[in-house]
Amino acid sequence: MIVRKRSKIAGWGVFATQDIPKNKRIIDYAGEKITHKESRKREARYLKRGAIWCFTLNNRWVIDANVGGNIARFINHSCRPNCYVHIVNGTIWIRAARNIKKGEELTYNYNTTGSAEIKCRCRPDCPNYL
Repeated sequence: MIVRKRSKIAGWGVFATQDIPKNKRIIDYAGEKITHKESRKREARYLKRGAIWCFTLNNRWVIDANVGGNIARFINHSCRPNCYVHIVNGTIWIRAARNIKKGEELTYNYNTTGSAEIKCRCRPDCPNYL
């Protein structure tokens, strides 16, 4: 249903290999489950490379997709995304926010709460930072 390819947004991206209907579960965001304390250490290293791999699961846990992650870690941020996040029973699901056409790049809003060091590249005129 999806494939990793070079992206116009940033580095690698994930693209639909077939039409995906609205609300379809596309993929889970896999990785190592770590504490927020450990996540802060790792995120500092990742941000130096301009990457965001850690995804908050809940008040206790974070998923680090750089360790044991899958293709979902290459889904890029967009301020106008075509996907959304749905957390169910400890699993972070990426779901289609609308009908997605074959060949379209998948995106979701990262909703970061960090220091806004990475310029958003979802579109050329986007003024936001992640």
